[in-house]
Amino acid sequence: MNKKILIMLTGGVVGLLGVLLVVFGNPANMGYCIACFIRDITGALGLHRAEPVQYLRPEIIGLVIGAFATALYTGEFKSVGGSNTFTRFTLSFFGMFGMLVFLGCPVRVVLRLSGGDLNAIMGLFGLIAGIGLGTYYISQGYSLGRTVSQSKTNGYIFPLFMVALLILLIANPPFIFFSNKGPGSQHAAIWLSLLAGLIVGCLAQRSRLCMIGGIRDFVFFRDTYLLSGFIAMLVVATLGNLVVGKFHLGFANQPVAHSDGLWNFLGMTLAGFSFVLLGGCPLRQLISAAEGNGDSAITVLGLMAGAAFSHNFSLAASPAGVPIGGKIAVILGLIVVSLIGGLNILKFKRIGGTLNVTSGGR
Repeated sequence: MNKKILIMLTGGVVGLLGVLLVVFGNPANMGYCIACFIRDITGALGLHRAEPVQYLRPEIIGLVIGAFATALYTGEFKSVGGSNTFTRFTLSFFGMFGMLVFLGCPVRVVLRLSGGDLNAIMGLFGLIAGIGLGTYYISQGYSLGRTVSQSKTNGYIFPLFMVALLILLIANPPFIFFSNKGPGSQHAAIWLSLLAGLIVGCLAQRSRLCMIGGIRDFVFFRDTYLLSGFIAMLVVATLGNLVVGKFHLGFANQPVAHSDGLWNFLGMTLAGFSFVLLGGCPLRQLISAAEGNGDSAITVLGLMAGAAFSHNFSLAASPAGVPIGGKIAVILGLIVVSLIGGLNILKFKRIGGTLNVTSGGR
């Protein structure tokens, strides 16, 4: 299949499933949100105790298993790692702060816009600003270095972790937490969510769908390949929401959102900045981890740690607004990510490195 058609098909399918999952039970404008669903999984495992956001989301489980199976079938599964692993953990840890202040990942920026939530415009502007900032660092020599081969066992651990989560979801043991109210209690049937995850995992593995990479590639090369997937997602999801009556244009009373424009902007600036330095958005990190990349698996663990920290220390936003702790966390995150990027560039220049912008920080 033509690559451009494949990426647009992937984006369109994510947009369509995002609408359908809401129709069948997921929270409004949250049919598919990587950050929110990882936060819910973190809560279900008891790593935070925010009762409204605890559920083992089958979409994430299916996404990883689907991408893993596809990578095995196509011969693209490669166990690699060892590239500034703790730096990756730290970047994703702080990136999660930004997403939980905005209340969504790059995919949810698109889905919120498709539902008429105009607050997401500031989030989109912030995301672009953060990616632009990170892209400047990359142009100055920032790089996390190349991964090296690892034992195959290392690459299998993350997909097996997802299989274990699926078993826990079905078995429903008493030590797993499930919300009785709030977004965590709203979900489509397990089989439907799992199927949606498998489909997206397969398509995203083949197309390399990544919104962070899409904006980065457009800034660097005027390449619209990855970006076209998200444009397709926006168009399909908007049409879908109009058809099912889920499109409500405005700033006020939007589902699982607040209307503080400044912190919507700064939250996603931190997210865009962090993930462009990581080489890909949270969705792409999950796919890469499923393909055997241990560094991406650690990045996902950083997201889980960030979600746990955000909710255990009341940093995450809510429809009521952004707590003071969340604002401090975003500012601190911007400082830390800037320092990581700056020190990385200094090291690059000290060793007389050769600039390779095509690495995209990976």
